[in-house]
Amino acid sequence: MTEHKFRPLSEWKETDLEEMRQRATTFADQLARRRSVRDFADRSVPRDIIEHCLRAAGTAPSGANMQPWHFAVVTNKGMKSRIREAAEKVEREFYTRRAPDYWLKDLESLGTNEHKAHLDKAACLIVIFARRHEIEDDGSIQKHYYINESVGIATGMLITAVHNAGLVCLTHTPSPMTFLREILERPKHETPFLLLAVGYPEKNAKVPVIRKKSVSDIATFFD
Repeated sequence: MTEHKFRPLSEWKETDLEEMRQRATTFADQLARRRSVRDFADRSVPRDIIEHCLRAAGTAPSGANMQPWHFAVVTNKGMKSRIREAAEKVEREFYTRRAPDYWLKDLESLGTNEHKAHLDKAACLIVIFARRHEIEDDGSIQKHYYINESVGIATGMLITAVHNAGLVCLTHTPSPMTFLREILERPKHETPFLLLAVGYPEKNAKVPVIRKKSVSDIATFFD
């Protein structure tokens, strides 16, 4: 039987209730200002900022602590153009043939279409891959657990870290996404999970007028 190693929890310190309320309120207000942006400025972002955002994402909880994610960060212009070309090919198929009318109707108010200029202009593209397993040095396979749940949590934390840093981002999930694995030459046991464009917003960037559901709409309390 594997011997489990534990240490005292030194990271957590109890917080005064009033400070706790202030932190919770301030953080919620900050995230309420987060918007998905499609109009990016052609500006670079220092690599260390992206690395810290990824470091934050990498602290996410995961099944059996297997951390089944890999982040491919693309700043190379030629590679970004290849990704855009492949993504637009997939998206044209979606918008012209595969998407049902009700889906296209729901997308109208957001102004989305098969043209993905942000894939060229954003400072970087972060492709999140879900790793089905690890291949050990001796060739044996180490399985991963709750992969989609774990990678989804890490992705949410990455988006939050990007916003907290003062940048904007846009999630993109073209289907199928296998072209991302091919372009980035990732192994077959990695599956593209999400494509995140990250950078600065264009000076005159616009976003759709939308409403987020209130807590009463999304939560039920059992006191």
